[in-house]
Amino acid sequence: MRKVCFAIESWPTKKPFCITGYTFTEARVLHVTIVENHHIGQGEATGVYYMNETAEDMLAQASSIKSALEQGLSREALQDLLPAGGARNAIDCALWDLEIKLSSKSIWDLTGITPGEIITVNTVGIDTPKTMAAEAMDLSTPKIKVKLNGEQSLERIKAVCAARPDAEIIVDVNQGWTFSQLVELAPQFQSLGIAMIEQPLPRGDDQALVTYESPVPLCADESCLDSSELVQAAQRYQMINIKLDKTGGLTEALKLARQAKAQGLELMVGNMLGTSLAMAPGFVIAQLCKFVDLDGALFLKSDRHPAMDYAGGRVSSPSSALWGL
Repeated sequence: MRKVCFAIESWPTKKPFCITGYTFTEARVLHVTIVENHHIGQGEATGVYYMNETAEDMLAQASSIKSALEQGLSREALQDLLPAGGARNAIDCALWDLEIKLSSKSIWDLTGITPGEIITVNTVGIDTPKTMAAEAMDLSTPKIKVKLNGEQSLERIKAVCAARPDAEIIVDVNQGWTFSQLVELAPQFQSLGIAMIEQPLPRGDDQALVTYESPVPLCADESCLDSSELVQAAQRYQMINIKLDKTGGLTEALKLARQAKAQGLELMVGNMLGTSLAMAPGFVIAQLCKFVDLDGALFLKSDRHPAMDYAGGRVSSPSSALWGL
């Protein structure tokens, strides 16, 4: 018999973090603990804010299947009991963690993925061009992700590029541009050496991309939540940003990653803010990705212990005391 515990936690950010249409001041997460035969599996999720998920919603969803979990619910069966989203993510990742510890096998044994060194982007939030340039200067990572919206996009990215000519830079618009803005800005971003533009247009309003040939590779984030949306996204984008909160866990994330690669798409792994416990399963998907965005824990005032180690953009493999191995 398992023991299952759910808790809502609040992890404040070091300062407000601004993206298109939203400012984060904390990560309110669902923390899941599953205990079986003295082994503990953990998972964490922040939820998908633009799908109106809240910590309370996730807790209610998770609580609805607590009895089934206590009676031995499997990861496979979980996929049919809960929809994709934060609650399923936290539970799915806890079940992976538990499975690793019960089986004495590594996550690499279970997935068949070969681990390697990972370098994450560090993210610069929306602010004045001068402030964004200063923040980029303070980053030691060789890869930078710049948040933009529909205002001063060119001024902001020029300032960051001038501040960090040594860095590989990608941008994330979080649905903040119109199609005409994309057509106007993409060639200029190409000339600046920008490596990728993430989610330039709103989810559900990006059909113009079917016939558009962008000079800079485009990545779907909000426009591809899970594998059920891959066919459409593949007609519009060259890359998919996989986030475990969107897919509803590592199980579906692995499925999406393999299907996307089979279609010739590049991959990115992202996050919705959270502690190192939320970043750790993403480290598995990161092995398959061209771009990695697992810096969410760095925005928080504090982190779990033990935490993942970040040094110059390099991300350490999670310890078994945190999640998996």
